[in-house]
Amino acid sequence: MSAPTGRRRAIAKALTALLPLAPYADMEKIRTEAGSVHMKTLPPTIAVWLATIAHIRHAHTDYEKLLAEGYDRDSARFFVIEQTNVVLTRWRATRLLEEDDEDE
Repeated sequence: MSAPTGRRRAIAKALTALLPLAPYADMEKIRTEAGSVHMKTLPPTIAVWLATIAHIRHAHTDYEKLLAEGYDRDSARFFVIEQTNVVLTRWRATRLLEEDDEDE
C-alpha cells in the first residue's frame, strides 16, 4: 500500500530538498522506499534519509560485496561510508553520512 497523498507530497518535497541532483531512477526508488509501510511512522524527512542511505549503500557501493565476503552489517556499513558520501556529494545532498549516524 502506498502512502496517502499528503505524505507522498511531503516525501517528494523532502527528497527534492535533500538530493537536488539525484538521477530520476534513483529518486524514484528512494521515493518508493520512503513511502513504504515500514517507514510510515517516521517523519518524511527521516524516511527519505534512511531510504536514501539504504539505496546508495545497496546500489552504489561495495556493501553487498562486503557482506558476501563475510563482513557483518555494521562493519560493511562502516567501510562504505566514504563511497556513500561520494554519491551524496555528486547528488548535491544537503547532508552527509557520519560515522556515528544511527540508521536503519
